[in-house]
Amino acid sequence: MFTLKDIRLRFGPRELFRGIDAAINARERIGLVGSNGAGKSTLLKILAGLHDYDSGEIAAAKNATVGYLPQDGLELHGKTLYAEVESACEDIIALREKIREADAELATLSPDSQDYRDRLDLIAEWERRLEDADAEKLRSRIERVLLGLGFSTSDMERPTDEFSGGWQMRIALAKLLLREPTLLLLDEPTNHLDIESQNWLEDWLKSYAGAVIIVSHDRAFLDTLCTRIFALNFGLLEIYNGNYSYFEKTSRERRESLRRAAQNQAREIEKTEAFIERFRAKATKAAQVQSRIKALEKVERIEFEEEDDSEIDFEFPPAPPTGQRVLTLEAAGKSYGTHEVLRNLNLKIERGERIAVVGVNGAGKSTLIRMLAGTEPLSAGTREEGLHVAVSYFAQHQAKELEPGKTVLETVNDVAAGLGTTRLRSLLGAFLFRGEDAFKPVSVLSGGERNRLALARMLLRPFNFLILDEPTNHLDMRSKAVLAHAIRNFTGTVVVVSHDRAFLDPLVSKVLEVKDGGIRIFHGNVSDYLAATDAERQAARERFSGKSAEKAKAASPASNDPKERRRANAERAKQLAPLRKELAAVETQIAELEGEQAEWEEKMTAADFFSRGETTKTELARYENVKSEIVAAYARWEAISLQLEEA
Repeated sequence: MFTLKDIRLRFGPRELFRGIDAAINARERIGLVGSNGAGKSTLLKILAGLHDYDSGEIAAAKNATVGYLPQDGLELHGKTLYAEVESACEDIIALREKIREADAELATLSPDSQDYRDRLDLIAEWERRLEDADAEKLRSRIERVLLGLGFSTSDMERPTDEFSGGWQMRIALAKLLLREPTLLLLDEPTNHLDIESQNWLEDWLKSYAGAVIIVSHDRAFLDTLCTRIFALNFGLLEIYNGNYSYFEKTSRERRESLRRAAQNQAREIEKTEAFIERFRAKATKAAQVQSRIKALEKVERIEFEEEDDSEIDFEFPPAPPTGQRVLTLEAAGKSYGTHEVLRNLNLKIERGERIAVVGVNGAGKSTLIRMLAGTEPLSAGTREEGLHVAVSYFAQHQAKELEPGKTVLETVNDVAAGLGTTRLRSLLGAFLFRGEDAFKPVSVLSGGERNRLALARMLLRPFNFLILDEPTNHLDMRSKAVLAHAIRNFTGTVVVVSHDRAFLDPLVSKVLEVKDGGIRIFHGNVSDYLAATDAERQAARERFSGKSAEKAKAASPASNDPKERRRANAERAKQLAPLRKELAAVETQIAELEGEQAEWEEKMTAADFFSRGETTKTELARYENVKSEIVAAYARWEAISLQLEEA
């Protein structure tokens, strides 16, 4: 379907691609992997026609199409969510417009004219093409994709301008899935998805009709979907027929074999060169020397470059002992103004437990985590820590809150409690901040470097209750593996929010789901949780289909007496009045919150907004809370609307 032949690309003195050859076949699921800076995103852009290359050739089958989802940076404006996603199906929209225009023209033509008959033939052909494209099912397809990616029915008519960056990327992904290109290129598609949406995307891609190339640091995602791995390594592309786990095992074996072959060849070359040097001046050995020189010139040297095996040497400090009960929430709740995010939470966390917190975006996971950490005051109920509990909390945006004007060394020194510079430099070295890196300002660090720095700060104080909110953001697979190893060896209690199943599954034995303002506990890891919730949904579908006829019968009037029907209708209206009142109140709340959000965004345009220290932090926290309240308010609006529809 697509063929790459000897693709080369150079950036100044650096040769990014040194001759890439590959074939991409129909319906293949390919994982594109490589270290940071290896050129993964650049190769996707070349395939999408968005980036030039110096030499080589890319051939594509006739009528092949390409769709590309970048990591971030997309913004959509000017349409409602539904209209924006519908625009991806431009062929169907264009055919409908042609039929509408032809219908209007028919009214101006004589039924006996040739033009009239020609228009009828065209309309018939266009309608046949619409039928072939399943145009009648377009709305249900669009809604299925949007709901699968985490949007709600109440979002359909919202302007796309109202959605944040992560949700903008979901909109772009929805459009690509509906467009169904021959080759789908996805650059970190799970970065902005929660576990439920990621699970849905996996199922969708399994049955996708085209080929898919995926760049991802999510091992479980690659293992589930991919049957081939393209590995970029030192400017070349190595191809492995298997999933990521197969690639990881086989590539190690391949590199070890290549390393041994390169060492053996180097020894033989060294012996030959030594012979040549020793006997070059001896006439009796001239023929043998010349023979070896010619043989040496013909040797095809085995190229082997040592990988950078440096990694984070990361171990949490020993956990001081605690009592059996680490933390208790009783009837706990959190509200922002009149909006109730979480209510009546009862939770007991025991010593040594490993708990994953999951839920759709906007459900309140980060709010719950802050309540557990003690950084978010409760609006109701109590929070009680156990004996000798010391909490260490890694916030989702903690890396962003590092002061950009300080150096790496100054950042850790702020919490070092008198530790000497030598020990701090050793700690930073373990997190790959070596030599002059310690004096880099935070402002020039990448996202992964900032996360590593924030994690390094955690090691400077002993703790026994570790709370992590999305700690793996911006970490590559190797760094995530080291962090997972450190958590496994940590002897204290752990609560972690993450959407990375491969990271969570070996670590946790309990899953806490945040949903509809409450919590549920599942025993097992995240894969067990997903299996349990899938079974729940299947059982619900079976109950619904079994009772649908019964519901239809119940919906019919019980009596043909007009007076009885009027009485029943009045009773139903009386029962629905509180729901309608609550719906109106939520709509008012949404309008007020969106007004407040707009005010905060206006304030952020001021030149000094981000340079006011603690004041800026407080105001940004309020802004984030407002956005969370808006998401929750829309979720409540949707729930009430569904209740009204069912009634």
